[in-house]
Amino acid sequence: MIRLSALALLLLAGASTAQAQEAATLAADAPMAVATDWRTVPAENLLVIDTNRGRILVEMTPEAAPLHVERMRVLARRGFFDGIVFHRVIDGFMAQTGDPLGTGEGQSPYPDLKAEFTFRRAPETPFAEVAAPAGAALGFLNSLPIQTQPTALMATTADGKVHGWGTYCPGVAGMARDEANDSANSQFFLMRQPYPALDKRYTIWGRVVSGLDVVRAIKVGDGENGMVTADPDRMTRVRIASDLPDTERPVIQVMDASSAAFRTLVDGVRTARGADFSICDVDLPVQVSGPAAPAV
Repeated sequence: MIRLSALALLLLAGASTAQAQEAATLAADAPMAVATDWRTVPAENLLVIDTNRGRILVEMTPEAAPLHVERMRVLARRGFFDGIVFHRVIDGFMAQTGDPLGTGEGQSPYPDLKAEFTFRRAPETPFAEVAAPAGAALGFLNSLPIQTQPTALMATTADGKVHGWGTYCPGVAGMARDEANDSANSQFFLMRQPYPALDKRYTIWGRVVSGLDVVRAIKVGDGENGMVTADPDRMTRVRIASDLPDTERPVIQVMDASSAAFRTLVDGVRTARGADFSICDVDLPVQVSGPAAPAV
């Protein structure tokens, strides 16, 4: 049986030392997380990005952006991303890659994609609410932080669904594009810090569930607009976990956002943060097993 203390999980949420200590006191008597509080990320939705800095694992979210997730699968299976650099990296913001030219001007040979800035959330869509500001709901679609209309509105809509969109918290994976909304192709970025001004403007297709430290270690650009002018870091291999042999396939478990243990974690973070609470303050605890990343 897997057991982690509520205190240990709470400290993953990124609060200050004083806030973490206060929340830890409140969580001292909280229940332990058990095996049933975890879910395994489906291998077909796990993007394995090996870089010269280490391994990044992204849980893709087809419920939010099916066209873009399928594009990532296609490109990964072609080996398109192998060797491509992180050409634009801005500290406190994001790391961008996916351009075979390394200049910000390149893309894959496939057609550009129609924007998926928002999606329709159905009753069966996995959603765990953590906050309910007036007229909205904040929570998690698997590992993806989202904002959505309240579930109660589903009874009043023609399709029985409500509007939802991802929010740009640390680790969230978005698609780069030109000025036109429907111009995303192969370039994508991984958030180093929260940046909610991007919400509903750039398609979100997943979130880093392991390796955010690697994302934040990627070499920051020294040129105009964050361009890396010399010796950029790069992706060495990008694959879908389901395509890897068993001897190479990582397995990742994420705390189920609908579990009692996760609700306890959120309550502790909310108490620690007070009026400053944001969904981006909540980290989903993870456990990674399986083979280690290949040496660079």
